[in-house]
Amino acid sequence: MELLTLVDLAGSVALLLWGVHMVQTGVQRACGARLNSLLARMLGNRFQAFLTGLGITAVLQSSTATGLMITGLAARGQLELAPALAVMLGANVGTTLIVQLLSFDVAAIAPVFVLTGVMLFRRGQGTWRDSGRVFIGLGLILISLRQFLVLLGPYTHRPELTAVLASMNSHDLAAVLLGTVITWISHSSVATVMLITTFATSGTIPVETALALVLGANIGTSINPVVEGSRTDLTARRISMGNLLVRAVGAMLLLPVLPYLSGLIARIEPDAARQVANFHTLFNILLAVLMIPFLNGYARLMMRLIPTPPQTAQQLPGAPLYLDPLLLDKAPQLAVGSATREAMRLCDLLGAMLDAMRDGLTSSDPARAGAARALGNAMEDLGNAIRSYLAGLDPETASQHEMDRAEDILAFTTQMLHAEDIAERSLVPVVQKMARQRLRLPPDLLAPVLSMITQLNTNITICATMLLGTKRGMSNPLSGQKDFFRDLEIEATTAYFERLRRQTTDTPPATEGHDLSLQDEDVTYQLTLLRDLRRVNTHIVAASTYPMTPAEDDLFVQAPPEQKPEET
Repeated sequence: MELLTLVDLAGSVALLLWGVHMVQTGVQRACGARLNSLLARMLGNRFQAFLTGLGITAVLQSSTATGLMITGLAARGQLELAPALAVMLGANVGTTLIVQLLSFDVAAIAPVFVLTGVMLFRRGQGTWRDSGRVFIGLGLILISLRQFLVLLGPYTHRPELTAVLASMNSHDLAAVLLGTVITWISHSSVATVMLITTFATSGTIPVETALALVLGANIGTSINPVVEGSRTDLTARRISMGNLLVRAVGAMLLLPVLPYLSGLIARIEPDAARQVANFHTLFNILLAVLMIPFLNGYARLMMRLIPTPPQTAQQLPGAPLYLDPLLLDKAPQLAVGSATREAMRLCDLLGAMLDAMRDGLTSSDPARAGAARALGNAMEDLGNAIRSYLAGLDPETASQHEMDRAEDILAFTTQMLHAEDIAERSLVPVVQKMARQRLRLPPDLLAPVLSMITQLNTNITICATMLLGTKRGMSNPLSGQKDFFRDLEIEATTAYFERLRRQTTDTPPATEGHDLSLQDEDVTYQLTLLRDLRRVNTHIVAASTYPMTPAEDDLFVQAPPEQKPEET
């Protein structure tokens, strides 16, 4: 095979993958939120989960995209592992439908798809524009496959290729391995099955070898999610590994009876292309029928095979737990949701910092106050990970709403890191210095500080809740907290100056110096803590304003909140 032909074949495969990517991107941008909502509503039982996975994958033409949506739901605790595996069984069947369609001669309508898609894309907006992407993608898929078959046509009867393929006629296991490797390299079971169809239609390989190659294609398309999922969370690994084991075991069980199956299929359907397509679909349907009744036990088996490591978050508090790189291109809406979950962890870490400082103030233990510094470092690591992750979001794949939401999360993260910086650089050193000096504030001076810390923890909880999303125009429940903190600080400062005036006029000079110096030191620490706690609250209140992004389905406009006069 000439080098130029190899380049043409590689280009055809690349065009096929790009067409599938355009279909997937267009559908997700047009109705990605509705697909997630449909998934959440239609997973009441395993049979419904199977049908849902089949339908959505038939629309997206990507079982990987469906798997990422399912992984996101399962990771958020909205879906158990058993129905998630049922969805993947349906997704496996859904991916075979494009092969069923392409087994007929539909390549002639490819230019119609491309023309329609270009017209919609250039003249439409919003959903119409995204629908244009889908039509263009479908046209590219058909064009690439037709080009694929045209390029391979002259080589189907070449002696070298015929000899290689003929050597597998009596070695079905070798054919399965070859199909697995080809699909794993090409990242597309559709391209592999269509290649097998070409060889079977030309008579280069018998039906039995074609079916063995199809079994390998089913295994190969399940390997990539396992390899890529090794860097993701446990839920993704269990789902992808469970899907691979089902297909691999099913292929090995069918391997001994392939000679009988090939004869039976040949008698039912004489056309070789239809034989390959039908076997590809029936194999996945058979796996679903056999596995659905036993999914609960199978889910327990996968949880034992891939157990949950103990204390992962406690060992690495700043390590991201939900930032899956695969979601950035495949499912940007889930990527933004994962970043939101990590941003909420920033709130937890900041609250833990404040608790550590409270312990240092009440116990005069430098070690307890020093624990806050480690939590601050964890916040910085996690915040940098969130920023880097969202920077990888592709504007061409994500919708405008998702990009706006990502900007809000970045702004939220920045404000939380500003609050952490004040706590680590100003508050923690003061608390540690007081603890080393065994200095405790008197109860009347300590009470306002502890009151601020308690209120800060409450505000952090409210801020984390608001991060989940509110509608623009709604009043911010933390907008009045600045007054509370400012009033506490002003009250403490006023009390100090009032006490200073009384001591200056009433206290005898002999004892005034000692008592006043002690009081000055206590109040200096108190006022410093109150000032910096107020600054931390300022950033928390600012962070709570960013999640107020309008939802895509927000059909009403709420009256703006009452404006308060600015204070000088």
